Amino acid sequence: MSESIPDLTVLGRRLQPSPVFDTYWRFAAARQDAYFARLRNCEPVASDPILTAHRFTNCYRAADRVSQFAIHDVGYRGPQEARDVVFRMVLFKSFNKIDTWRLLEAELGPVTWASWRPAAARAVLDAAWRAGRALYSPAYVIPPPRLGGARKHHDHLLLAETMIRDGLAEKLQDAHGLAQVFALLRSYPGLGDFLAFQFAIDLNYTSVLDFSENDFVVAGPGARDGIRKCFGPGARGIEDAVIAYMTDTQEAHFTRLGLRFASLGGRRLHLVDCQNLFCEVDKYARVAHPDIAGTSGRTRIKQQYRRSGEPMPAPWFPPEWGITEAVRAQASAMVVPR
Repeated sequence: MSESIPDLTVLGRRLQPSPVFDTYWRFAAARQDAYFARLRNCEPVASDPILTAHRFTNCYRAADRVSQFAIHDVGYRGPQEARDVVFRMVLFKSFNKIDTWRLLEAELGPVTWASWRPAAARAVLDAAWRAGRALYSPAYVIPPPRLGGARKHHDHLLLAETMIRDGLAEKLQDAHGLAQVFALLRSYPGLGDFLAFQFAIDLNYTSVLDFSENDFVVAGPGARDGIRKCFGPGARGIEDAVIAYMTDTQEAHFTRLGLRFASLGGRRLHLVDCQNLFCEVDKYARVAHPDIAGTSGRTRIKQQYRRSGEPMPAPWFPPEWGITEAVRAQASAMVVPR
């Protein structure tokens, strides 16, 4: 057990950490060990029954399966002209589902702006929808942009097409940081704060943008719930600053708790990762700390962990990060706790 946690001051506000604050760091270390175990095609750490029974995303957003697909198969596979890259990424993120992307490519061929056939794309998704096929990821709600289409997926195809016709790709190339990228995306219908930030991060993985992930963050609903559990109502309204505090002080807290955190090829947790971890610790705390309430009132973790029959593909990260080979070597060399 760790000693009592002293109060913290963030943005001039005094916060009293709950036991969930230390759980945040312990969860991060254990989840990262589970990530490397799965890269080695081993079972995750067996000493944490919550972690092994339920599905949690990775500590590093870019390491998640859908993000890995978005980076490698959507962002960097195909023409690298800005319009093509932005169109592919926005189209993929509008559904956030690998199977939907594969269906479109199987029926229409490689996705490029010049060869895009709107009527054919709508017909492909219409047929899948009528057959009862899920077109959207259940990871989070993707609301319709309401652009006049007959169905939700029509509107999302229209949204991606509208962005390119508006010159979004060129505007993104003129942006001066993630905050401006976020603002450009936020101006489109159906993209609230959460989705605009998610789109911004995914576009920043591509060859079109290369801003620091420590430039800007938006706390999503799950992250705000996790922050509430860690710090109580005193953190309301300063969630972005709390995420920045966690990013800045991560090494100190891992050391304080005697934890070995296996960073991703030497890359520290960035703002988006610490934001993501608050979402996951919110879920984890529903079981580990049922007496500590957040704001959503949720009391159980919906998704159970089911091991895939296929080994995880070799990790691949944006080339500008320069960590892909280091992560692969790290996974091969690590002795993961069992």
